[in-house]
Amino acid sequence: MSKRFSRAAAARSAAIVGRLGAPWTKVVGWLERRDWDEGTLLMVFALAIGAASALGVVAFYKLIDLAYEVLITEIGSRLDPVAGALYRPLVTGLALWIAWAIVRWAKIRDGQTVPDVQLAVAKRGGIVPIRPVLVRTLAAVVTLAGGGSAGSEGPTAVLGSSIGSAVGRALRFQPRRLKILVGCGAAAGISAAFNAPFAGAFFALEEVLGSFSIGAFSPVVIASVIAAITVRPFLGLHPAFHIPPYGSINPLAIVLLYPLLGVACGLASALYSRMFFSTADAFQRIKPLWIRPLLGGLAVGLLAYFGKGLLTGTGHLAIPIEMFGGITWYVLIGFALAKMLATSLTLGSGGSGGLFTPTLFVGAAFGGGIGVLAQQILPHFGLHPEAWALVGMAGLIAGTLHAPITAIFMVFEMTDDYNLVPPLMIVSVIALATARAFAKHGLYDGWLARRGEHLAHGADRAIMHRLVVRDVMNTSPVSIAPGATLAEVVAASSESRLTTLPVVDGDGLLYGVITFADLRLALLDRGDLAPILLAADLAEPTEVAVGTDSVQTALAKLNARAADLLPVVESEAHPILLGVLTREDVLAAYERELIHQV
Repeated sequence: MSKRFSRAAAARSAAIVGRLGAPWTKVVGWLERRDWDEGTLLMVFALAIGAASALGVVAFYKLIDLAYEVLITEIGSRLDPVAGALYRPLVTGLALWIAWAIVRWAKIRDGQTVPDVQLAVAKRGGIVPIRPVLVRTLAAVVTLAGGGSAGSEGPTAVLGSSIGSAVGRALRFQPRRLKILVGCGAAAGISAAFNAPFAGAFFALEEVLGSFSIGAFSPVVIASVIAAITVRPFLGLHPAFHIPPYGSINPLAIVLLYPLLGVACGLASALYSRMFFSTADAFQRIKPLWIRPLLGGLAVGLLAYFGKGLLTGTGHLAIPIEMFGGITWYVLIGFALAKMLATSLTLGSGGSGGLFTPTLFVGAAFGGGIGVLAQQILPHFGLHPEAWALVGMAGLIAGTLHAPITAIFMVFEMTDDYNLVPPLMIVSVIALATARAFAKHGLYDGWLARRGEHLAHGADRAIMHRLVVRDVMNTSPVSIAPGATLAEVVAASSESRLTTLPVVDGDGLLYGVITFADLRLALLDRGDLAPILLAADLAEPTEVAVGTDSVQTALAKLNARAADLLPVVESEAHPILLGVLTREDVLAAYERELIHQV
């Protein structure tokens, strides 16, 4: 199919945009007259989405400023110290209740989060409705301004995604293009929020689209860069938060000590994920519904009060300089645990917001605490807790959000120091592996799993669990009897398109398999024995799948042994051959299911 717009498609686009207003019609008409290919056209729209998303981020931040000024600064400054101490927990409880009420009043379903955008890309053809997103964004404004422990980056990424989706749907783009524009919006939201275009682009590619394909890469990068450029006159050129000086990194520490930090970050990530969902489950049991946000907000406000204001900022990205190893190690670990709890309480009780910034806070405090402890234990090793805090941020992002590439690029982009890259890579990879070993899900995929959704690399992994092997397998494979001669085996192999021959006896029982590699060795190396060799002599034992197994289970067996084919039997106790399963069979069935979903 041609990558250029057909005249019919151009006419449809012109008719649609005609209803959107004359200026927009002229712009699209001009683009159509250029007759650009698909890649160029997507990059043009990515530029517009990047700029629009950045302006949306600016508006979002200005609303937070305004709400914070009303709720905290104006009223709080007029109270005496005792009344002020009581006011902050109360206003946080009230803010979470208002946020909950906004969502409930608007009658929108649960979601409008980054995992929901992932789901839209994987199963809904890239459709991200804008009205529910705007409502959830307003709820996030109130949550953040009132002192809730949440991040602003999640709402900005979702807001950008909805803008990209709205543009694509207005022009009736096919789902493939629409998904790319959603990724462009997500990249622009993160890039504008953190002033980090690299991190924004790789977040969208890694977490939202689940693909680094050339077709998606260029538009996403364009949107991310344009968003960063657009937002800088409003929010400045500096990083999202202050990065302290952290000295040089001992190469020996990279090899001997930073892997230990990776394990520690993985364990902390697993604890964070378990705490987050356990807290949400606890609030689900509280009746009536309206009391949940009040209780959650009150608890968060008390934590913030006893944390001397370090746990919550002014509604924006806030990681106090003390978290980078500036205080005692056990106090830093305590702050990391308190931030986990505060974030779990905020979002579990009905507040709205993101998870990225709180996770960075936890990583900085936890990594800084471990760094201070390591410095005390090994005073002559030249360790710098500030560097451990920065690397810990990447470790927690990798472990909790399962986004190691984003984690590496984000911290590198904020520091612009290549010396940090080796420890960032080591800690991120080890933290991810450790977290997966101790917690089945992270914060994003856990949210989806609790709703019965399973995604992997931008696609619906649940398909693999739903499909059954007997519905996918090849039921008429070429097979050979155990008593067949080598010449007969060669003849049978020439009739098969597969690289493995099942060996089956007269009763249909599976005897083993012969691979083409085994057959080649027999022809080359057996010499005078070749004429008397039988199929039974060449057959090797093999892993099998049962017809009732899920395709995911069978695929795991194929991957574990790098096999090309898996015999399918009635049962392992009674291995009557039913057919064979290949990777091509799995891929074809998977693509059929995806087509039905879009």
